Amino acid sequence: MAVIPKAPVSQMIRDAGADRVSEDATEELAKLLEAEGVRIAKKAVNLAKHASRKTVKAEDILTAVEQVKRTR
Repeated sequence: MAVIPKAPVSQMIRDAGADRVSEDATEELAKLLEAEGVRIAKKAVNLAKHASRKTVKAEDILTAVEQVKRTR
């Protein structure tokens, strides 16, 4: 089960232009968003550790996103 609440995910799909959103579509997007978020977070944690920090900063997240983009 996804940690991300279903209501905001469903709203995102509607904001993208859908009139109606099925429960399984909401759940699937939530799972994918969570998986991608964890992937980015892990990279960000490694970046913070590499910089000898315990705190993950916004710059770590942004750098991690760039790294993920380059691997695609």
